Amino acid sequence: MSPTVVVIGGGYGGSAAAKALDGVADVVLVDPKDAFFHAVGALRAVVDPEFLPKVFFPYDKLLTKGRVVRDRAVRVEPGRVTLASGDELAADYIVLASGSGYPFPAKVDIDDTAAAQQKYREAHDDLLAAEHVLLLGAGPVGLEFAGEIKAVWPEKKVVIVDPVADILSEYEPGLREEIRRQLAALDVQLVLGTPLKDNPSTAPGERGTFHVSTTADVDITADIWFRCFGVVPHTDYLAGALADVRLANGEVAVTDTLQVKGQERVFAVGDITDIGESKRAGSASRHAQVVADNIKALIAGSGELAVYRPGPTAILLPLGPNGGAAQLPGQGVLGADIAAQYKGADLLTGRFGELFGTAPAQP
Repeated sequence: MSPTVVVIGGGYGGSAAAKALDGVADVVLVDPKDAFFHAVGALRAVVDPEFLPKVFFPYDKLLTKGRVVRDRAVRVEPGRVTLASGDELAADYIVLASGSGYPFPAKVDIDDTAAAQQKYREAHDDLLAAEHVLLLGAGPVGLEFAGEIKAVWPEKKVVIVDPVADILSEYEPGLREEIRRQLAALDVQLVLGTPLKDNPSTAPGERGTFHVSTTADVDITADIWFRCFGVVPHTDYLAGALADVRLANGEVAVTDTLQVKGQERVFAVGDITDIGESKRAGSASRHAQVVADNIKALIAGSGELAVYRPGPTAILLPLGPNGGAAQLPGQGVLGADIAAQYKGADLLTGRFGELFGTAPAQP
């Protein structure tokens, strides 16, 4: 009989790992959602309802021999996975790929596709009616969200506030300068190096006029605001021998072969790992390939395990479909045309349509 691989989480890393192992082992992918949520396209889905269906991909065509179980893992220990339904899965190998939470609209915590899409439509209507928008957080999410808003509603006033003194400090000065230049051309106001004295009186994403001030006494009036920071790893289900590898911040300690520390047959990928690199979809997909190769090697009983090595610092940051900039290995800083060509035009929906069997292969 083929060994059983249970993959916890059907996000970027989990889906890629399950796909790569399908047919090599008896793959069981566990996820509470009824469809894969393409978070890379989430911000455009808020400003453009016609784009919304493009960020949800049903799981039914992902695997040809394995199966997808719509349930939530509530207790995972070596060799066994307990689900919220009470069912238990015996596992020869486990891939932890449960990902992370992030404030809406960059991610959504609703498992039902129809309900999630309704939340995005309501957010679109509230954003449509707002004249002044406040975004808290000048990281990639806040900057990209500002670009998406301005691409659809150039007349809206958008302000980004962050206590950090500069944007994208881990990247090359040329990238920061180019993004700042484009934001200025879009009339996006950056208020940096000064946090708010108090949070707005309304809830995030709730329409309603409010007044706030920063510690540098910059006064801001807006009609809606969004939180654009705060990654929270989903790992509270780890139990038994796996409980000790869960760090204080929720991440999971892994080796350079992406095995959970102290475990031969338990692996972890994506946002939950303690690898010192940016939490991005591309990293999760690269993790998945290493993990799939290593599980294949263990099943075959031969060959050295592959080592995951984080790549050089890189980013593709679109500002709407036609704007943005990139910093790519060996190419330096590139402008809006490359950002649009590689990512901004369709936000990789074609590539993931291919993975989930809903679109023809991409060139």
